[in-house]
This record gives sequence, C-alpha cells and structure tokens, in this order.
Amino acid sequence: MKVCIIGDGLVSLTLANVLIKKDLFVDILRTKKSIRYDKNRTLGISKTNIDYLNSEIINIKKILWEIKKIKIFTEKDTKKEILKFDNEKSQIFSIIRNYQLQKLLINKLKNSKFIKFKSNLKNLYVNKNLYNLIIHCDPTHIFTKKFFSKKIEKNYYSLAYTTTITHSKIINNTAFQNFTKNGPLAFLPISESETSVVYSFRSLKRKKTYEMNNLIKKYNPIYSIKRINNWKSFELRLTNLRNYYKDNILAFGDLLHKIHPLAGQGFNMSLRDIKLLSNLIDERMNLGLELNSSICQEFQKKIQDKNFIFSTGIDWIYELFNLGNKINSNYLNTSIKLIGNNKIINKFIKKFADRGIEF
Repeated sequence: MKVCIIGDGLVSLTLANVLIKKDLFVDILRTKKSIRYDKNRTLGISKTNIDYLNSEIINIKKILWEIKKIKIFTEKDTKKEILKFDNEKSQIFSIIRNYQLQKLLINKLKNSKFIKFKSNLKNLYVNKNLYNLIIHCDPTHIFTKKFFSKKIEKNYYSLAYTTTITHSKIINNTAFQNFTKNGPLAFLPISESETSVVYSFRSLKRKKTYEMNNLIKKYNPIYSIKRINNWKSFELRLTNLRNYYKDNILAFGDLLHKIHPLAGQGFNMSLRDIKLLSNLIDERMNLGLELNSSICQEFQKKIQDKNFIFSTGIDWIYELFNLGNKINSNYLNTSIKLIGNNKIINKFIKKFADRGIEF
C-alpha cells in the first residue's frame, strides 16, 4: 500500500517516520523549496508526547531540554507569580530546537527503502488513484484552495516575535510566562546558557529590533543577558478546518488547526493527531483491509470536536489574562491565583496541557 504526504515540514516528517514502521511505501512531495528552520526556532513538547516520540517514532533524548517548573506573571506584578506549576521528579514538558528535530527525522527517513522524496514541480499534480491515502500538509498546494479553504477563524491582530538569548550559566529548568499589557511573553530554557523567547505582541505594526530588545530587558525575570539574537516574526490567527478530508485526501498539521503560541501546544496537537491516525491505520491493517477514505472519515469523527474544544480552551486562557490586564482588576487576579493554587485544578490544568483531550 502506498501513501503520499504533501509537504516536508516537521509534522510531515514525523508522520512519515510512523508510516514506514508499518512497511507502507511513502512519497514525500516537496512542492516548494525545502523547509530549513532558523536555528533560533524552538518548540515545546509535553511529557506524554516526548514518551510517545521516544518509544514509537525516534529517540530525541539527546536534543531536548527538560522544563520542571512554570511560573506565570502579569503586568501588575512581574516579581511575584500569579500561578506556578512544578514537578521536581520529572519534566512538565521539554524544549527542542526545530532544526535538530528536522535533521534527526530526515536522516532516519533517508535510510529507509520505503521513502521517496519528490521535488519536481510537475508533482504539484497528484493523481489520487495512485495512492491509498494522501496526507495534505502544505498550505501552498492547489489542494488547499480547492478542497480545504472553509474554516473557523479568529484574527488576533498580533505578531509573534521569536528569538533566543544567550546569558550566564544557571540551573535553567524554569519557564516564565508574563501576560504583559501588550501580550504574552514566554522565556523557555533550551540549555544552561540559552533561552528561547516568544513574545505575542498585540499590534500588526512591526517593532524595531531595539524596541524588542528593550522589552526583553524590561521583563527579564532572572537572566544575566550577554546577547539577544536576531528576531523573527509572523502573524497570529486561530483556525479550525471545517472539513478534514475530501475523498482519500486528508488535511493535516497546521491546515487542521492553528492556535495561539502562549501554551506551546501547536505541535503537540499534531502529535496527538498522528497517534490517532496511526492507531486507525493499525486497526485496518490488522484486519487485512485496504487503506482508503474511510480512515479519513473516522479520523475526523474521532478528533475534530476534541481539537476544536482544546484550541478554544487555549484561546479562552489568552482572553482571560487579556481581560485582566485591560481592567486591571485585583479581584480577577486574586481569583485566578486562588483557582490555580487549588491542587485538584492545578493537576487538571497540567494534565490538559500534557495530554490534551484524550480519545
């Protein structure tokens, strides 16, 4: 049986590594210049998804940095956390550099007889009849406009700015999130002397480098900064696709859902999607059945509502803290702190971030 994956981003490469373990032949279609990630780009992966990657896909222990505490602040008080999550015995989540994960995934695929990379522009046309399944992950491909343009969308009218800072060596296992008056700012450790920064700034007017550097210094929680690297930025939107598939073509990755980066859950949602799709494929193959469009239908049935609820939950958190900064209410901030300090609720929030809405 044969599968085509359109696109060669991290989600595509991860899914391809899952499929070749099932002895499925996979064509990876590059419809544009191959993605090369900026070395400053990072992503967060939950503990459950780290375990899944290590046991079922590829061992990434050597390239991840464990986070054992999260401290959350607001504009009103940048020194005393309003919420705190910790796990001294194990990581809450881990930070990984995009390009390092990409390199590991590609190297493993290149050693497989089941993989073919195709980059000729003629491959923009994909014959649906040549493949049992087509997994569509590339927003620039013609299939996006033709089959997957209908979505629920929210524009944050914000830009996400990303960089890394180099600083003096410390025990660097605590992540900091500050809900500033201009938007959420996250400091995410990636080594003893480096920390990734993501600032979701509520304005579409691009800030100058010196302005962003000054903001980092203003909200700097603990670091003795030596260097702030180059900034990258991109627009922020919340999207949920209305229809996940057309015949045997299944939309996947960011085409299914985009969320606000404040909780670092975008790639985690895609990993949960991969796990479900993998299970559905195993069920068919164990019964000796061909892979076909029925898998797409079952996938949408099982995960679409959960993805929508999860992404809406992240948006609700964003709007709650945004409201707190707008009205500058001691009552609201105190209420959030009391709720977060409740052991049962605190445990639920950590489980929600770690596992999503389990299917």
